[in-house]
Amino acid sequence: MSQILPTANSSTTITLLSPKAEALLKNMNSVMVGQAHSSRLVAIALLAGGHVLIEDVPGVGKTLLAKSLAMSITADFKRIQCTPDLLPSDVSGVSIFDQRQSTFNFIPGPIFTNILLIDEINRATPRTQSSLLEAMEERQVTTDGVTRTLPELFFVLATENPIEHHGTFPLPEAQLDRFMMSFSLGYPKPAQEAEIIKKTLIDGAFIANSVLTTEDVLKSRVAVKQVFVHESLINYIVDIVNTTRKHPSIVLGVSPRGSQLLVRAAQAAAFIDGRDFVKPEDIKSLAPFVFGHRIVPKVKANKVNHAEIIEKVLDTVTAPG
Repeated sequence: MSQILPTANSSTTITLLSPKAEALLKNMNSVMVGQAHSSRLVAIALLAGGHVLIEDVPGVGKTLLAKSLAMSITADFKRIQCTPDLLPSDVSGVSIFDQRQSTFNFIPGPIFTNILLIDEINRATPRTQSSLLEAMEERQVTTDGVTRTLPELFFVLATENPIEHHGTFPLPEAQLDRFMMSFSLGYPKPAQEAEIIKKTLIDGAFIANSVLTTEDVLKSRVAVKQVFVHESLINYIVDIVNTTRKHPSIVLGVSPRGSQLLVRAAQAAAFIDGRDFVKPEDIKSLAPFVFGHRIVPKVKANKVNHAEIIEKVLDTVTAPG
């Protein structure tokens, strides 16, 4: 397979734009406490053109993480609070009949935005969850036989409670596969929790100014695609996914979409670090978060345990030198 080496123009573009990604991370971390790694994962998914799913217990900062991203970018932001009675039309929009004009007028739903927070997605019914499939994959919504295009910058950050909680509907594999990454925030360390409490006592401590424009994000996405990926790293990803498909502890391995999203995420990670090439470490560090929610293990477990299975798989696959 032939590879396109990085050019002087691509290197210059990355050098000019990667500081914007650093500014984004700094801005998010000014709001979040002790979540630098989570902020980085969200930024990687954003710049790679993917979506993020965060699974964790209530109250650990999932919604605040989404808001910190939205505040950092001058873009439209909307939120959907999922409940069992939420309908697909509440997400995508509805056509209302105008008696004076004798025509139907389409009222866009909250999905027509740049950054969409879907809070507690697994509290919505499977029917409503499925209304997101087309939007997340094809950046369009079809209602009443009419297909409408979503904004060029369309990023979904969804949160969900652990499946053991009451009133939840597990996301099907097809829905999970639409998310580039899935991870958990976890509880803060004692010192970090003390800092969070101190910030709570200060008015405006959890508010940040925007540091990026929509155009900055779109230009960065173009630059991400120019990051060089050596053929040996492509083969490395193929070896990893093939191992998941044959692993004795895994019933369903990683799909080809997972392979594509991992390489794109690795390119975004390199871009944020100011590099015009991907390293094996980029792939190895991101694989648990890109692949963890795509596998179905023989023993039922939460997605954190899924990531641990991927880490064990990585230990059996030799990375390029």
